[in-house]
Amino acid sequence: MVAIGRGGGRPTAPGARFGMRRLLPAAEDLRAMGRSPRRDLTAGLTVAVVALPLALGFGVSSGLGAAAGLATAVVAGVLAALFGGSATQVSGPTGAMTVVIVPIVAVHGPSGVLTVGLMAGLILLAMAVLGVGRLMRYVPASVVEGFTFGIACVIALQQFPLALGVHADGERVLAVAGNAVAAFVATPHWPEIGVAAAVAALALVGARLRPGVPFSLVGVVLATVVALVAPLDLRLIGALPAGLPAPSLAFLDPSTLGALLPAAAAVAALAALESLLSAQVADGLSVGDRHDPDRELVGQGLANLVAPLFGGVPATGAIARTAVNVRAGATSRLAALSHAVLLAGVVYLAAWTVALVPVAALAGVLLATAVRMVDVRSLWSMARATRADAAVLVLTAVATVAVDLIWAIGIGLLTAGVLALRAVARQARLEQVGLADDLPPGDAEREHALLAQHIVAFRLDGPLFFAAAHRFLVELPGIVDVAVVILRLSHVTTVDASGALALRDAIAALERRGVVVYVSGVRDGHHRPFDALDVLTRLRAEGRVFGTTPQAIAAARQRLQADGVLAGPA
Repeated sequence: MVAIGRGGGRPTAPGARFGMRRLLPAAEDLRAMGRSPRRDLTAGLTVAVVALPLALGFGVSSGLGAAAGLATAVVAGVLAALFGGSATQVSGPTGAMTVVIVPIVAVHGPSGVLTVGLMAGLILLAMAVLGVGRLMRYVPASVVEGFTFGIACVIALQQFPLALGVHADGERVLAVAGNAVAAFVATPHWPEIGVAAAVAALALVGARLRPGVPFSLVGVVLATVVALVAPLDLRLIGALPAGLPAPSLAFLDPSTLGALLPAAAAVAALAALESLLSAQVADGLSVGDRHDPDRELVGQGLANLVAPLFGGVPATGAIARTAVNVRAGATSRLAALSHAVLLAGVVYLAAWTVALVPVAALAGVLLATAVRMVDVRSLWSMARATRADAAVLVLTAVATVAVDLIWAIGIGLLTAGVLALRAVARQARLEQVGLADDLPPGDAEREHALLAQHIVAFRLDGPLFFAAAHRFLVELPGIVDVAVVILRLSHVTTVDASGALALRDAIAALERRGVVVYVSGVRDGHHRPFDALDVLTRLRAEGRVFGTTPQAIAAARQRLQADGVLAGPA
């Protein structure tokens, strides 16, 4: 399992944990913003340069336009930086969220997306109150890797219509990409594909040669210049409003809330997963920083609650931008905050320049982003780890591309859970053990032999739960030609209702064959399921449950003496 959410900071009283003080920036966070302002402002500028073409590209890809992407980067960037649980997290529109938004736009239109974002914000706040953030640590690494690879594929496929300069529809991204290729073959138009390929190549090759230079932005600027001076008939972003719109709820239609609730839940789940994963990346790149997962959900909830009021799409923590922020030297929230303020400056002061950017250039930026999301070495290592990890990774990736992101996560988690249970169940063993170590010293050798002829001791090792319980039903009742069976439970690690019932059925089957059953070594934490299901109640009343195995052997000896099998007093 990968620890996606690791809590940090001082513990708080349960009653005050999510009060007003929990929602407001901590005094320590505010003080930290003044410790290294030059480094943080430099990091914020670096991230803003990287984030600008991504915000434009994801806005266009979502179907709501470049203005929506910029509004999200500004509003969500400010709120998540102030109220989130990570000091270096950068939030805004992301490729994973765009994948979820596109079908919502197709069915419910832009107003539906804004409503879904608003509802997702409320759901994220509820998740924070319930402490869901700390549960996200149980997402397996193989699910995360498969999910990330699948998202990269979907982002790349989404760019086909823009990169090819065609219009294409379809219910699934594979259908959209296929229709785009068919439309291009029918009426090819080479300038768009040339611009997209050139920008993507520049971004990928440049990042490898000079990682510190924002080649994505350089590519967009060069493509814009080419579009201005050459008669290539490229589709441009078009006019943008010079500023953010006034906050409004005009998009909200109460009658659609019920129909949009499943989509809002999916968006909230994705926002939580991606944001906490991004915060974990920030923890790994920083020294001594640890995010608060539940407070991070608070920040993302507020960001998604407010961004739609300004026409913004749902937002999450952005892994790539967060990594750039940390590597650029960010030490506090000032870096992410200044990145959002700088993007706001673009909105208010330079919107006219953004309007001249070819959309094919943005497609090239996102194609390069999709390629950089894929870590081939990490994928190969995960696939070689175990067959179970490989199966979960492949299944999650395929489901992400072919089905749906949220379904993909569910399928991945379910598959990983089933395989993990299978592996745990295989650890359960029923092993026959000798009596010599548990007999008191001084017993004659003949006594040992006689006891061994009539008494068999079995040690149950590992979990006694639903995934492993059938083993005991199959193996125990098959014992023959003995008078007494001693079940040693001291090595049982866990017990659930299914395991307790299986043990009860096995004991009953033995007794029907005339075998007397004794039980020893029940751990203190395991009495509850046994008592609740009356597994050992009758045996305890008849004096056949003991704390140690020697006590059980002594009772079995007395039973055999009473039956005349062993010499001794009856």
